[in-house]
Amino acid sequence: MASIAQVNYLVRDLDEALSYFADRLGFAVLEDSAGSGRRRVVVAPPGGSGAALVLKLAETDESQAMVGRQGGGVVLFFLETDDFDRDHARMREAGVAFREEPRHEAYGSVAVFEDLYGNAWDLIQPA
Repeated sequence: MASIAQVNYLVRDLDEALSYFADRLGFAVLEDSAGSGRRRVVVAPPGGSGAALVLKLAETDESQAMVGRQGGGVVLFFLETDDFDRDHARMREAGVAFREEPRHEAYGSVAVFEDLYGNAWDLIQPA
């Protein structure tokens, strides 16, 4: 079966979003290129597994209204880690806003954080 390789992620500003994902979340920049009047920016967690995010500039009124609301108020993405304590501490130091203190559930260690636009993410280390 094929896998989901990339997901469009609406942003207000490409440079702002690129800086957030690279500097605060530690994502790798897979592509930052321009052509045909458009800029294509792709980021992903380091290590190369899982889907990459294509940072997509919200250009219409409708898409601009969706920035920060892409998950409809629920957790939109699950950022899986192999060392929850390390990554939680690094992200807090980098200024990532967590909505809650870490929880240790039957399925793993988890804490919800917000990205730069307010979308909810889980930082999770499966049990």
